[in-house]
Amino acid sequence: MLSWYDKVLAWSRHPNATRYLAFLSFIDASLFPISPLFMFLPMSFAEPKRAFSFAGITTVASLIGGAIGYGLGFFAYETLVGPFINMMGYAHYYQMALQWFQTWGFLAIIIGCLSPIIPYKIFTIGAGVMQLNFALFMLASMVGRTLRFFIIAAFIRWGGPKVEPYLRKTLIRISEYQHG
Repeated sequence: MLSWYDKVLAWSRHPNATRYLAFLSFIDASLFPISPLFMFLPMSFAEPKRAFSFAGITTVASLIGGAIGYGLGFFAYETLVGPFINMMGYAHYYQMALQWFQTWGFLAIIIGCLSPIIPYKIFTIGAGVMQLNFALFMLASMVGRTLRFFIIAAFIRWGGPKVEPYLRKTLIRISEYQHG
């Protein structure tokens, strides 16, 4: 049986990969346990001239998913999201994100958008639970997600094949850190 990681990598080579990337970016921001980077990176390395386009798709879909994650945290933490976070082993990330919110407020969201350590979904849900101002949450998410995906796209577009081993190694480390 293929792991989710292997399935997502296979999706990155599918003729509908752009749609899958958008869908994965959307659901990653609320509940799905696999980062869109697992599609975004292979697709961008396969077509470096489209890396910025893929970054745009990933960013927009992630922001829409982030709004859903915020709503899940705001309305359904106790009944749905809290048990899911515990089941997925994300409870320690959730507690860390709440501490970051208390320490840095608005900036915690931007930091969370850029962090390879704590999944973005934890920040979207946590912002909803803490009932942070939704407009500020979306603004911080837009800044952070745009920076994250467009910086990576720039590395791929201008760094070429020589940055692929570094980004691949980083992706594997992120996966190992977040999932076990």
